Amino acid sequence: VRERERGSMEGLIASPLKKSELILGKLGPYFIIGMVDMAIAMGMGQFLFEVPMRGSWLLMIAMSALYLMVMLAQGLLISFAAQNQLQANQLSMLSTFLPALLLSGFMFDIRQMPWILQAISYIVPARYFVTLIKGIYLKGLGLDLLWPDALLLVGFMLLFLLLAARRFAKKVR
Repeated sequence: VRERERGSMEGLIASPLKKSELILGKLGPYFIIGMVDMAIAMGMGQFLFEVPMRGSWLLMIAMSALYLMVMLAQGLLISFAAQNQLQANQLSMLSTFLPALLLSGFMFDIRQMPWILQAISYIVPARYFVTLIKGIYLKGLGLDLLWPDALLLVGFMLLFLLLAARRFAKKVR
């Protein structure tokens, strides 16, 4: 959004990059930063807070990478849909941060919520990630039991990427 506002998006659009290469180039650095943050958080949980990892480290990393891709794809969709930075910030706060905090089961048990909030929580990707990390990290469960949540995250990622790719036009608006 900032590039569109400042006029630097035209340079990217005029480049010989394909649409997919441009999108991957935008997501790559954020993916790496997110994975480093995840490694720091897992290390702090293990060594600073002494929370034992009962499941597979590899599965935890893979599911975290999947969730990160879902969130990056959603952010990409928001950036293509928003007209300015303020609108992008508000959309991202309303569609990612608040639902993830309140409706994912992280802070409040979903079964204790009113039925309407329980229903809304099904469209919050963080709900499935919280189930995955609780199952892997705390209970030692594998993908044989957690595959429905992982599959739903894959579905969210594909949906957001498809919508973002359709919304992105490699032309000056």
